[in-house]
Amino acid sequence: MSDQKPPAPLESGPDKSWEHFEIFKAVKDSIYSLPSRFESNLHVSGVLATDLFAFNSALSASIEEQVVISLNRLRSVWDPEENYALYDFERRPQTFPDVVLKASSTEIQPQIVLGIELKGWYVLAKENEPSFRYKVTPAVCAPWDLLVIVPWALSEVVSGRPRIFSPFVTSAHYAAEYKNWYWQNKMSGSSDKSITLSSEDGFYPSKSLKISDKPRKDSGNNFGRLARTGILDNYRTELFQERLAGISLASWQKFLAIFTETSTPAIVEAELGKLVKAMQKERPDSEKRAKLMEKMKEFAILIDED
Repeated sequence: MSDQKPPAPLESGPDKSWEHFEIFKAVKDSIYSLPSRFESNLHVSGVLATDLFAFNSALSASIEEQVVISLNRLRSVWDPEENYALYDFERRPQTFPDVVLKASSTEIQPQIVLGIELKGWYVLAKENEPSFRYKVTPAVCAPWDLLVIVPWALSEVVSGRPRIFSPFVTSAHYAAEYKNWYWQNKMSGSSDKSITLSSEDGFYPSKSLKISDKPRKDSGNNFGRLARTGILDNYRTELFQERLAGISLASWQKFLAIFTETSTPAIVEAELGKLVKAMQKERPDSEKRAKLMEKMKEFAILIDED
């Protein structure tokens, strides 16, 4: 009996012959354009920098709502011919997928054209990866459904309006298959890697249905941690090179992680020294580097006063 492991699943999508394929492509392009078109009326101030991490869930939910509003505003981009004028993106918390392109009347068919499982991610959180768990079974993911992760931060780092960065976009079905493949073939730990698949197999299930796959053993509650499967590795490398207030997200993430409730002045000073050396490599130009470090010093004083 061969113990050769099966190959990793390959990403796929709807067949080009699918009648809604063009709108699928247009919506996907619109999602990638969101960073330059995103608008939010939310403004955050007066929150301790060390407390921002605790606001991740609440703020991410608000970001997700604003993303849906922004997508509807982009109708001229994804539906220039107005073939889907009677459809709107609608957010449905607690269901899968939680955003759907849905008809305004029950008399219109199909009721749902496609779905998006949308996840907001505070990109400057201490964990430099999304922490959500994606346990949905592949069978309920339509070939045209997407999983979209939208990273965000505040425009002034510790205050201001939300700013979003390049999203991670992939097939919802592929991501569901990959998380199972990873668990059974690459995950270290328990020798029992078996998974009980959900018995549901219909697209756009109601929230009362049990659509999550369950591993036989998961003492660390790690099943579904998609970021730890490696599927986002290349994306994250590129993302953390993007800049906020002229400084890379990677440097801001390391900077904010220095300030914790248990950090002593000595620890802060030592960690800042390490960050300075890293930035010397990132910004060899001494004048630009000096300006960036001055900006970080201002934030350090602000955080210390808080």
